[in-house]
Parts: sequence; structure tokens; C-alpha cells
Amino acid sequence: MSPTTWKRILWQRQPYPDNYIPADSFLASLRRNPNFTPYTYWPLVLSCCPITQHLGTIFIFVAVFVRLQKRSLDARVLLWISVACFLVGYLVWEVLDYSAPSRGPLTRSSALKSSLLFFLTFMGLAPVLRTLTAATSSDSIWALSACQLLLNALLADYGCENSVSRLSSVLSMNAAISSSVVLASRLPDDLSVFSLVLFAVHLFALFPMLRHRFGAVPPILQVTLTVSISALSFALTMSLSPFVTALTFGIYVTVNVVAPAILVWAQRYKKQVLSLSSFPWKLMRCPSEIRGPWDVAVPRVNGDEIVFDKRPGVYNTLSGT
Repeated sequence: MSPTTWKRILWQRQPYPDNYIPADSFLASLRRNPNFTPYTYWPLVLSCCPITQHLGTIFIFVAVFVRLQKRSLDARVLLWISVACFLVGYLVWEVLDYSAPSRGPLTRSSALKSSLLFFLTFMGLAPVLRTLTAATSSDSIWALSACQLLLNALLADYGCENSVSRLSSVLSMNAAISSSVVLASRLPDDLSVFSLVLFAVHLFALFPMLRHRFGAVPPILQVTLTVSISALSFALTMSLSPFVTALTFGIYVTVNVVAPAILVWAQRYKKQVLSLSSFPWKLMRCPSEIRGPWDVAVPRVNGDEIVFDKRPGVYNTLSGT
């Protein structure tokens, strides 16, 4: 009489123990690190472009402030540059939104009214902002603005088009605008204050919204924008301080070249981690996570329906598969 074939079911009586597993199939479904996603270098470099763009805007803003304070940049020139950048950015937004229109004429008119309202509000508040920190020492202003700009870089949203607005991105924008206000209070005239605050709104409030839309553009455009912003920050800081220029270059290289290389190098330890074995003086490599037929079924909620994981190595004791 031929032996009964073992089946992976529990609802039928079989001449085998409940915990029986054939020797030839016990490790056939073994999986190591099933949730591990390997990274490659160049996609990581492309993913770092939004970080470089944001850091470049911070360096550009600081360089513009220094030039306004030293009177080497006319405030009227900066005002016209801000207006031109706003028009170009709005045109780019409309071009990106042309394929999938999400706003109607009423929304565009509301945006135009809001822009005009902000423009007039900043113009009226310029005399107040210029004397806002008159009783505060300059050293405190420099330290406060540096901390706020650092907070802006740490909390900024570097996601793509599908990312939702989060509290951290709002706090990042508020920190940058607050830093621009306290720095503008150190400028000599009202027009310079108005121009700097308006320029800061374009860099830290409007440009991040436009940058999120660049996730759907070809990578060559993303790289072109990153190189343009980096080159502009180099051009503005080079004549001010060689140390700042070297620091800017070092930050760009670290973010775009060194950091992705470190992540690609370190991800091999995701597959195998170092652990102590029975020989304390030796380090042996062992899998960091393994899956197999001994694991219980993992329910995955899909809407209102519960779907059990059917992947190899996961045994569903409820459905008997």
C-alpha cells in the first residue's frame, strides 16, 4: 500500500503530526529580508536633487541679504527680480498643470487677488518690520536667524508631487519667513525690507510648492534646475567669502555624491548583520530577517476586504492554502 501523500491542510485527518513538514520542502520557501529594497547610486543622486535645490535657495537668500546690507545690491533690482521670478514660476506651474487641469478661472482670479493682497500687506508693514528688532543686538539676530534657517532645512518637505502637506513643512516655511523678517529688520531702508521679505516668500513659500511638481518632469529637467540653482549660489557667495563658498561646495558634494554612496555601501548590512556567536572573539554573519512556512498568515486589509498573504513561505491556517 502506497503511503498517503501529505497535504498542507488541517481540516482533514492525515497519518502525520500536525507540525509535520516534509524534509525536502521545509526550507524550499525560505525567504531572507522579504521587505528589503535595494538602492542604486544614480537614482539616489536624482532623489537628492530637491535637497540641493532647497539648500541652494537658503544660500541664495543669505547672499542677497548680505549684499542688501552692504548696499552692493539695489533693492529696486531685487524687487523686479522677485516679480519676474513670480511670473516665470506661475507660467511654469500652468504648463505643468496643463495636462491635468485642477483649477478653474475662479481659482486663478482668487490666486491673483491673494498675491496682490500679500504684495500690498508687505509694502505697508515694511516700516514696522524695519524697526521690529531695534532693541535687540545684532549677535542675537544672527544666531536666531541661523537657527531658524537650520530648522527650515531640517523640517522641509523634500517629497515629490504625490506628497501631502505635513505639519513639518508648515513649520519649515514659518521658520524661514521668521528668519527673513528678523534679518530684514537690520536693513537700512523700507524698500530693502520689503524687497527681502517678498523675495523670501518666493523662495520659501512658493518655490517649494513648485518644486513638488517637478517630480513628474523628466530627470534632465530636474538636474538642470539643480545645477542652475547651485551655480547661482556659487556666483553669489564667491565674491563675499571664500570660506562660505568652500562650505557650500562641501555641502553640495556631501549631499549629492557622498551620502548616496554611503547608503549604497551600507545597505549590504541590511542583508547580513554582524552578531556574536558561540565564539565571542569572532564575528559571524547571519540573516537579519527570515521568513518561511513556520510563519502565520499575515492579513492585508484591502478596503473593506481582508486578503490573506498568499506569498510563498507564508502559510494561511484559516483558508488551508
